[in-house]
Formats: sequence, structure tokens, C-alpha cells
Amino acid sequence: MRRFWIFVALALLAAAPGVVLRQGGAQLSPVANAGIAGLAILAAGFLLSWGVEAAEEHVSRGLALAALALITVLPEFVVDFYYAYHGGQQLGSEYVQFAAANMTGANRLLVGAGWPVIVLLYWWRSGRKSVDLRWDNAVEISYLALGSLYSFVIVLKGRIEWLDALVLFGLFAAYLWRLAKLPTKAAQGDDENEVEQEVGPGAALATLPRARQFAIIAGLAVVAGAIIVSQAGPFAEGLIGAAGTMGLNKFLLIQWVSPLAGEMPEIIIMILFTLALRPGYALGALISDKINQWTLLVGALPLVYSLGAGTLLPLPLDARQGEEFFLTAAQSVFAVTLLLRLRFSLRSAVVLLALFLVQLGIGFVYQHDASRTVQLLTAFAWLYLALSVAMLATCWRQLLEHVRVGLLNRIPVSAPRTPPPAAASPPDGY
Repeated sequence: MRRFWIFVALALLAAAPGVVLRQGGAQLSPVANAGIAGLAILAAGFLLSWGVEAAEEHVSRGLALAALALITVLPEFVVDFYYAYHGGQQLGSEYVQFAAANMTGANRLLVGAGWPVIVLLYWWRSGRKSVDLRWDNAVEISYLALGSLYSFVIVLKGRIEWLDALVLFGLFAAYLWRLAKLPTKAAQGDDENEVEQEVGPGAALATLPRARQFAIIAGLAVVAGAIIVSQAGPFAEGLIGAAGTMGLNKFLLIQWVSPLAGEMPEIIIMILFTLALRPGYALGALISDKINQWTLLVGALPLVYSLGAGTLLPLPLDARQGEEFFLTAAQSVFAVTLLLRLRFSLRSAVVLLALFLVQLGIGFVYQHDASRTVQLLTAFAWLYLALSVAMLATCWRQLLEHVRVGLLNRIPVSAPRTPPPAAASPPDGY
């Protein structure tokens, strides 16, 4: 436990400058404000993740992944809500664009970089060229597919409405209900390609009596939540000011820098799980993270926007935002097709990462040419969809199986933990 409290102390020390500056009202340069507040948000994200790690043994494996993913992306949610709320207060302002930038950047960063990193690290650590998922991961894959397909409705409308919020919240509620029906994590056991080994400070916390665990978890949540709420404004405004100071496009800076603070705690923790030879658990948590963002975050944006405006309004998406949303949805669909065989291969990871890095480079090269950027990103979106169709042509039976297992049937304890033998599946696509 001494090690656990040392980590907590280090996290609090990292957050202290941002809290002190916030309380004292001191004004620094925009870059310094963004950096200090971002560090505080990052530290708070770690506090949240350590607490939820300790509670994982008491619920189903899938529900544990969902809880970990939801808690650790709260910083991302709060920053995005800040932009959406102020966009509602100042109708027609650029804050609405920033809300869309933060959301699409977080989603594409998670899938385009976070998922491949797990496979690459696992290959480096073990020499294996794929991460095998379990049959209960069909739940995550199925609901991610549903959320991704519904996102094209939003693209066609060019706005996010309260009805979209109801549909997306309903999807998330159904996802949690389905996860709750799975066997507990302890009853399921670990994957055959994973070693039973808890990692990080949360492992020490899990050794305490349950009552004391929950008391510490609640304390960490309160402290971390207070830090995140207090630093969201300085961080969000600091990024806007920093873009002007450094001569960068505001939309682009917010799209890629802001998600780093929100996503980094979970990605680092999942890297630790991968290095401890638990890649399936790590990848499952990042898939669940994507579901949270693609349902809860997207659905909540028009509600927060309306709260700022004082009346019920749809969140508008202009041409640039609409194209970013289209690209994000297309990437999500392609990512789902790569998981249909319950195996994420090294080749799939390289393709997904390469496509992400190229589109990222396009954004920076043409950051001051919006029309050219939109044209190229649209081409990338159609490329993702074409690749998705090609993948589905070879594994449509697996898609039907995911619908049956993930959405309709309860997975028994005796269900196979890994995919069927290779002979039962068609040759790997990507």
C-alpha cells in the first residue's frame, strides 16, 4: 500500500500547480495555462483509473471494462462539454466547432493510434502477431457496430438532435444491461493468451477489505472530479489562446492536443496491461472506451449545447465538422470489420495506424486550406468504407454470429474464450 500512496501523492503534486493557479487567479501565457491545466487533468485521470481498477473483480469482465473506460474518459467528456456549453451561450461562435473537433479527434486518436499500439507492443513483448479476443467481446463489437452505423444518420442530417441523444443513450443502456448479464470476471477466468496479473497502483488497493477499498475509491473519485471540473475551463481556453500564439489552426490544435490529456491515462494503463501479457483485456477496454464516446459523448453534446442556450436546440455541424464526423464514422466501421474474427492482427494494426497517420499529416499540411482538407478527408472516408465492404465480403458470417451472440444470447460460463480454430474461419483479410 505504501507504493499506492506514493503514486497518489505524485499525482496530487502534478495537479497542485493548476489548482493553485486557479484559486489564486494568476494569469500566465496561453501555452503555460494549457500545459499546467492539462497536466492536472492528466493526473486526475490516473486517480480515477486507479480507483476503478480495484473494483473490477466484483463485476463481469465486460462491465469492468466498460466502467474503466467510462471513468477514465471523464476528463475528455468535461472538456468537450465546456466547448458545447459555451457554444450554446454564444450562438454562432467557434465554440461549436471546437466541441466537434474535440469529439472527432478523441475518437480517431483512440482507434487509429490506441488500438494499434496494443498489438505492436504485444508483438514486441511476446513475438505474437495478433491479439485474440474472447467470445464475450462480441458484445462490445456488436454495440460499437450499431453506434457506428447510426452515426451516418447524423452525417446525413448535418446536426445532432435530442432524438439522436435518446437513441444513443438507449444504445449505451442496452450495452450495459447486456454486459451485466455476463458471468463475473472471476467466474470467467483469464484468456489463454494472458497471464493472471494485476498491474499498476490499483492492484495494491484491491488487496484491502472491500469496505476500505470503496471508501478510498470514493475519495479518489471526489478529488479527481473536483480537479477535472476546476481545470477544464483553463485548459480549454488555454488551447484556444495557444493556437493563436503558435500560429496554428485552432480547430486542428484542439482536435489533437485536447484528447491527449483525456485519453492518455487509460492508454498508459492499457500499455501496462499489454506489457504484462494481458493484451486482450487492454484492447477490450479501448473498444469499450470507443463505445462510450460514440454513444454517451455524442448524445450528450446537443443537450449540453441546449443547456448553454437556455432552450432545446440541435447542435449544428457545418461542412468541415460534418466531414470530420463522416470520416470518424467511416473509420469506426472499418475498425469493427477488423475485429469480426475476434482477432486483431499485426497487419490490421499497421494498416489502421498508417491510414491514421496519413490523414493526420494531411490535416497539418493543409491546416490553413479548409476546402482542400475537406476534399482529402472525404476521400479518406470513402477509402475506409471501401475497405470495410471488402472485409465484409470475406467475413459476413462472423458478422451474423456477432449479432446473434453479442445482442441476443447470454454467453454461458462454458463458452469458448478464444475464436474457433483457424480451419473454421476463412483466411485472414487484413
